[in-house]
Amino acid sequence: MSDCRFCHKPLTRSFVDLGLQPLANSYVPMAKAGQPEPRYPLHARVCDSCLLVQVDHDVPAEAIFSDYAYFSSYATSWVEHARRYAGAMTERFGLGPQSLVVEVASNDGYLLQHFKTAGIGVLGVEPAANVAAVAEQKGIPSEVAFFNRETAQRLLAAGKAADLMAANNVMAHVPELNQFVSGFAVLLKPQGVLTVEFPHLLNLIEQVQFDTIYHEHYSYLSLLAAEKIFAAHGLRVFDVEELPTHGGSLRLYVCHRGADHTDTVGLARLRKKEAAAGLDRLAAYGDFAPRVAAVRDELRGFLAAAKTDGKTVCAYGAAAKGNTLLNYCGITAQDIVAVYDKNPHKQQHLLPGSQIPVRAPDAIAEDRPDYLLILPWNLKAEVAAEQAQIRGWNGHFVIAIPQLQIF
Repeated sequence: MSDCRFCHKPLTRSFVDLGLQPLANSYVPMAKAGQPEPRYPLHARVCDSCLLVQVDHDVPAEAIFSDYAYFSSYATSWVEHARRYAGAMTERFGLGPQSLVVEVASNDGYLLQHFKTAGIGVLGVEPAANVAAVAEQKGIPSEVAFFNRETAQRLLAAGKAADLMAANNVMAHVPELNQFVSGFAVLLKPQGVLTVEFPHLLNLIEQVQFDTIYHEHYSYLSLLAAEKIFAAHGLRVFDVEELPTHGGSLRLYVCHRGADHTDTVGLARLRKKEAAAGLDRLAAYGDFAPRVAAVRDELRGFLAAAKTDGKTVCAYGAAAKGNTLLNYCGITAQDIVAVYDKNPHKQQHLLPGSQIPVRAPDAIAEDRPDYLLILPWNLKAEVAAEQAQIRGWNGHFVIAIPQLQIF
């Protein structure tokens, strides 16, 4: 039995068990088709003590993040989200040429490029060397390292104390949560601000977003759990925004416990909203698994009916969340012929586990599928607009989560 990665109490309570799964971002080269792939338990539990939802099996972070297939710049809406963020933070916190913005998990420079263009000092911290190299080519100085207390102390000694730190969709990706969060307390200036974005656990539960559970997402965060974690390291949440990204995310604004930033009404409102949904009580976590099984049964039923009717089903978006869904549902290339994705790093590969071939989106017109299952359902509108051509041959879009929808 494993212990909670924050409070170290034993993890005994199941949230949902998604079985043995390959790593969601371990795309298979065509030459290795049919070869066995490593699979690991994917079982999310909830801590009885601090209510942190987390996967109970640690795949070493080095196996996942040292050479990484996710490049943020391929998602148009995400780059735009980053641009708006840079403008808003610059204005709200009065950033200028004398300021330093440090982004943790800076990926290919998709966010810091906007601060750099505005003449503000930037530094990225990114563990995947292949991705950091792309940022360096854009002129974004990047430290190739996992962020933790030790990395923060090294950067502080090098004069890199931060006015603003950004950690977007990374806190959930960290096995050593306490080591990670304590680093912010080290590197943040006394009145500095840290913003953290992560998918909101409340949406995961309400919208049955179980496909956002995969090995590299070690934790599934609520405001309630996040506040406990930051408080343990002398940090305080003073504001929060609800964002539409990734199916519904939170952006927390965090500072040192003694800093001047005052708590906002938005923070009080969200604490109330989580309490009303029962996230402060164990009962709220109990009925998730049967709702997940219902999604699986509905999708399997649809694919079986399509096959009987002689219809072809393809998928769009070789996203990690799609791999959780496909593998949990036992779907293979027998059920879904191909998946299309813009990222050239994923094309000419097979999806992990299901071994469905990944093709470029221009192959859609050639294949003319009857149904196109959009795997990154959070980009549903973007994909449907880009691929409106399928209506030309009476094709339909399909979404599996929170329930089957054909449109």
